[in-house]
Amino acid sequence: MEITDLKIRKMMSEGRLRAIVSITLDQMVAIHDIKVVQGEERLFVAMPSRKDESGVFRDVVHPISPEARHFLESRILEAYEKQLALQALEDELPVAQEPAL
Repeated sequence: MEITDLKIRKMMSEGRLRAIVSITLDQMVAIHDIKVVQGEERLFVAMPSRKDESGVFRDVVHPISPEARHFLESRILEAYEKQLALQALEDELPVAQEPAL
């Protein structure tokens, strides 16, 4: 399995939700609404979920093995960290000013 596309669609700094991510696996299957969440001690990845009739949230899509979960989580968190670093760098760049006439 290969992640052939990964998009961080939205980043947040308020609350525990940090980002919403979409991935494409093997250029064949897209998974949307993956969440990057700030836990008590670390960031973690929450797969897309839906509330059932009894009010319990259940994953719509999820990795079957611990190895698959680690693979997806590590790639998603790595991309999130890169995006954070890129944003920090962009925030440090001076804004271009138009020349005075």
